[in-house]
Amino acid sequence: MLASKRILLGITGGIAAYKTTFLTRLLIKAGAEVRIVMTPASADFVSPLTLATLSKNKVLTSFTDQEDGAVDWNNHVDLGLWADLMLIAPATANTLSKMASGSCDNLLLAIYLSAKCPVFVAPAMDLDMYRHPSTRKSLEILGGFGNQIIPAESGELASGLVGEGRMAEPETIVGHLNEWLRAGRPFEGKRIMITAGPTYEAIDPVRYIGNHSSGKMGYALAEAAAAMGAEVTLISGPTALECSDPEVRVIRVTSAAEMHAEAHRFFPEADIVIGAAAVADYRPENQATEKIKKSGDSITLSLVKNPDIIASLGKLKKQQYLVGFALETEKELEYARKKLHEKHLDAIVLNSLRDPGAGFGSSTNKVTFIDKNLEITPFELKTKAEVARDILHEIHKRLEN
Repeated sequence: MLASKRILLGITGGIAAYKTTFLTRLLIKAGAEVRIVMTPASADFVSPLTLATLSKNKVLTSFTDQEDGAVDWNNHVDLGLWADLMLIAPATANTLSKMASGSCDNLLLAIYLSAKCPVFVAPAMDLDMYRHPSTRKSLEILGGFGNQIIPAESGELASGLVGEGRMAEPETIVGHLNEWLRAGRPFEGKRIMITAGPTYEAIDPVRYIGNHSSGKMGYALAEAAAAMGAEVTLISGPTALECSDPEVRVIRVTSAAEMHAEAHRFFPEADIVIGAAAVADYRPENQATEKIKKSGDSITLSLVKNPDIIASLGKLKKQQYLVGFALETEKELEYARKKLHEKHLDAIVLNSLRDPGAGFGSSTNKVTFIDKNLEITPFELKTKAEVARDILHEIHKRLEN
């Protein structure tokens, strides 16, 4: 959810400022671009140099910077417009009061008053300060302004007392940002099951029948669906890929039989199912328990047909919107329409190995989306991440109609 988001992190002068080193690393790891503004007092608790190193951006502490006799102005308006999200953590009682009253005596507060983006506030202070009516009033006012308050947690405080006032842990703050970004997305509340990658059908303990699928298209679909608010289950054949979104539930399998079993296990709870896996059509009739020794100039394998996973799900379909994939080398539209009908699909995504840059292994793809009413929507060659978003938008458009 935070990938490519521009986050302005404001740090104020409380002991919890030390946690911002961990918070910055988590935001960077999630793919965000982070710029940091500190109040002068916060530098007593955490080093600007440390935060600059972690964020890979200069940390700002005042309206001007002086270097070699030259004075540079840190434009608070530009900084406020740059950010997709502004996060103030920790937010002390002093800063909360200033924010609520509109006071502006440092760069951070000037940026806050100029910001056009959503603002998140993570309070941190001792328990009596947190309970004080003036602090509660400040938080109430800020909530009324539309700021998102990330509640303080209970625990041991710097004073030695135990109670409310601890700044939420960095993992909790990142989770809060993710949840807020996810809310209101097109697939919020929807459960999407996606199959991806190849399947390997064992000949013996060291050899298998497989194909050249990398799984990139299925993984791109899973990450895009999660970013659009869905609860995603990704059933993946053998691949070296890792899903960048930790919210995606990844189920790893090897063979078509294993993928068939897992797909049927998760199918009843799914709202949308996308079969992007390149499942092997056949498997060896008999799997050798020991490595087959090389002898003679040829070997004969007897193959039997694997179950058609997407077709078997089509027979069970109730509320699910079911999407298949067709990778063809000839008569593309004809074969895609046939699969659409025979497998009881709601839509099929067609791509051709004859299109340069499309198909297995590539980071790009060129697809045509065909729905059950035979409405055909072709797309140009794009990255698989962009193709994934196109496919999901086509699904959403049809579910809305």
